[in-house]
Parts: sequence; structure tokens; C-alpha cells
Amino acid sequence: MNLAIISHTEHYQESDGSIVGWGPTVNELNYLLEVFDTIYHVAMLYPGQPPSSSLPYISDRIIFVPIPAVGGPTLKDKFEILLKSFSVINIVNSTLKQVDYFQLRTPTGIGVFLIPYLTIFIRNKGWYKYAGNWNQERPPMGYALQRFMLKKQRRKVTINGQWPDQSNNCITFENPCLTAIDLYEGKTLVNTKSIEGKLYICYVGRLEKPKGVAHIIKSLGMLSNAEKERIEGVHLVGNGPDLDYFKALARETGVNFIFHGFLGRQEVFEIYKKSHIFLMPTTASEGFPKVIAEAMNFGCVPVVSMVSSIGQYVRHLETGICIKIVNDKEVVEALQLVFNLTDKDYQNMVTKQRAIVERFSFSHYIQRIKSELLI
Repeated sequence: MNLAIISHTEHYQESDGSIVGWGPTVNELNYLLEVFDTIYHVAMLYPGQPPSSSLPYISDRIIFVPIPAVGGPTLKDKFEILLKSFSVINIVNSTLKQVDYFQLRTPTGIGVFLIPYLTIFIRNKGWYKYAGNWNQERPPMGYALQRFMLKKQRRKVTINGQWPDQSNNCITFENPCLTAIDLYEGKTLVNTKSIEGKLYICYVGRLEKPKGVAHIIKSLGMLSNAEKERIEGVHLVGNGPDLDYFKALARETGVNFIFHGFLGRQEVFEIYKKSHIFLMPTTASEGFPKVIAEAMNFGCVPVVSMVSSIGQYVRHLETGICIKIVNDKEVVEALQLVFNLTDKDYQNMVTKQRAIVERFSFSHYIQRIKSELLI
């Protein structure tokens, strides 16, 4: 049984000719080999050096099929997608002749023409994955169009969160990010953590204003001197066009910020292990950022906004701290709630997190694919 995954996942060619891709997606495909004999990944090949978050595939049973790297916010970018559409369709069509199932990952620029193409012309079994905010009130036009077409699908669509009037073909589906070893290490580690002493805070993701990075820095600068004394350090993992601005902002706070840039998966996990708070006051269009589940696994208290389905997993004062209105003052007050937790409060919280965390395991994901999608 063979599978084709069609996505906009960034891939790069190393100097030795080997192909690497964005780590979280590569990890997911590696685990899907438990279900499929061969996986064809139809995805975008970019020039240049791969970021450190890139990984190679573990098996030659995963075959990378390159398509043109297209997409972007400008009109020129949109026009280029249309220009390359026939080339992309030809590659997809050729690949689908070799497989039993397909998965198209959306929303993506190529999804605007691939969803109708797959719906009308392709008879393979398959499903769609919508990784963005399924309940976004005013999505970009391309996202809105793709969501509309997916709601009308006869094939299954996996989405983040559970929503009123959810179409029958739309299945709430967690995206995997944790191995059995990760779960064991996390469960063991949280028993040794204390919330009552010096604290490390972390953030992992794109360093940009919509993700709440400016709110993180400014709110920490607004803390009292006594509160700042409790913070051993703040780890910011990721990169973005506003990096220099964020570094300048951080220098004025009186708090020890460490900017790491992109890191590999295990390096990120080491930061979670020593951190006590995961801070993400995002206003960006999110599905459910997997980094929240990863951080929770290693005993971090998530202090997060309630964008999309985040509030369905992080329940206020039960499994984390939720920020209803994202501004510097609200972030400060949320942090102060964590500072006032006792170790008993903290252990109750991380204990309640376990059932949620386990839903983001690869084993749970594989079991659900077998029982709900391959039918």
C-alpha cells in the first residue's frame, strides 16, 4: 500500500546531493512507514542552505518528488503559482498513478487548484489536512476558498479543534510530535521540577510580531524587580525579519534573553526540559501549534492566547494559563499567576496535562489513521 503526500514543505539539497526537509514533517513521514510500503512526498525544493531544523528521511522507501517552489503574499507570487500550475498538476498526476492513497496538505497556494483537480479527476482514495485555523473569521481569500471547497468534500478532512456545525467529513485530528521515548522522558522529568524557585521561560517559533514576540519581551520588562529576580533566563528559539528589533527591545528589559536562532529537535527539547513556562501570546492564524504540546510534555506551564483551538487544549488554571485579550498588561498578569503557583498547584496542572499530551503522540496518530482514514 503506497501513499502520496502533496505539500508545500520546504526541502533543500545538501552538498553531497542528499535531500533534507522541515523536521516536523519529515518525522511524521518516517512514522507513516509503519502503515505504508512506499511514501512519495510531492513537495517544494528550494535553493540555498537548509536551516538547522531540517532532517533527512530515514528510509529509501520515502521518495521525494520535487515541484517548483512557489507561493508568497504578493500579486507576482500569486501569478507565478498560476504559471506553474500545469507543471505541478502533471507531476502530481504522474505520482498518483503509483499510489493507493493521497494526502493533500492545506492551506497552501497550490491548494487553490489542486483541491478541485483532485476532487473532479482523481479516483484514488485519500484525505485532506487543513493545518490552519479552521474557525478563522476573516481568512485570506485563498484560505477561505480552500476551506469552502473542503467543507463540500466527500473525502475526509482532518482539522484542528472541534467546532459547532462541523461538517460530517471534517475530523478533529491532532498532529503528532512526540515519540514513546519523549512521553516517558517527559513523565519522568515533571516529577523533579519545582515552580517555586528560579524560573526559565521559553518560546519556540517564528520571531515575528503576530506570534507575540514583542509582547513577550515588553511584558517581561514591565515586571517588578523582585519578579525579574525570579527569572533565570528567557530562551527564544527561531528566526525572523524583526530579529534585530527584538534584540534591541530585549536589551532594555533588565531580563536575561537568549536568542538561539533555529535549532534541531533535540536541542529544542533540551530547552523545554529546563524551562518552567512556555510563553506564546500569538495573534497569528494558528491551528494548534505543536510546540505547545511538546513544551507541556516536559513540564512547561503554557501561557498562551486562545486563538483557534488552543483554548480547547489549554484550559485556564487547569492545564495552563489562557490570555483572552492579547496585550502587554494581560501577559504580565498571566505570568504573575504562574509566579504565584505552589509546587502542589504545579504538579496538579502538569498531571492534568498528560491526557492531552498523549493525544499528540505518533502512536495515537498512526492508530487513528488506520481506523478512521484508511477505510
